[in-house]
Amino acid sequence: MGQKHVDSLIYELPTILEPITLPALFPSPQTLEVELGSGDGSFLVEYARRHPNHNFIGVERLLGRARKTDRKGRRAGLANLRLLRIESAYFLEYLLPRHSASALHIYFPDPWPKRKHWRHRLINQRFPTLARQALAPRGRVYLRTDDPGYYENIIGVFEADRNFQPIETSPELASLLTDFELHFQARGVKTRRMAYEAV
Repeated sequence: MGQKHVDSLIYELPTILEPITLPALFPSPQTLEVELGSGDGSFLVEYARRHPNHNFIGVERLLGRARKTDRKGRRAGLANLRLLRIESAYFLEYLLPRHSASALHIYFPDPWPKRKHWRHRLINQRFPTLARQALAPRGRVYLRTDDPGYYENIIGVFEADRNFQPIETSPELASLLTDFELHFQARGVKTRRMAYEAV
């Protein structure tokens, strides 16, 4: 997928009070996928490269990580990738247009292991409602964590919501590793994968 030269794939939000306008981000209207917490872009850039017929938004709060993804994406000449610097939960609730995404990718969100901090977790009791609001019909949520407690919590959150059913993670997705996952594998830490489809 060719594109004219762009200085940055990091999209500067004109406002955080209204949903983004997707045609302002991408040159072509295509199926949209979103990664919440895209890290250094290890997964997202490669997945976007393999799927030029989809548009991708990476949401990452930390500037250094967003810049790494930006450099990788521009080096790969990706016209179908944009990055936003903002908190994932806020983006999902207020900025992503309703029912616009075919998939949400959430890999290794902060587990906030201390019980008193659980309220900070991205995947909480409200999350399925926000995901349904963001997803197109039959949209999917793909998740990974290395934290056994968070894994059990995520399963419980989705089991309690009748609007999602568990599905298998595709072999292609499972084969694409994030920067965190590469570190975990090197240390022998198990990755736990979950996937759900809106029904």
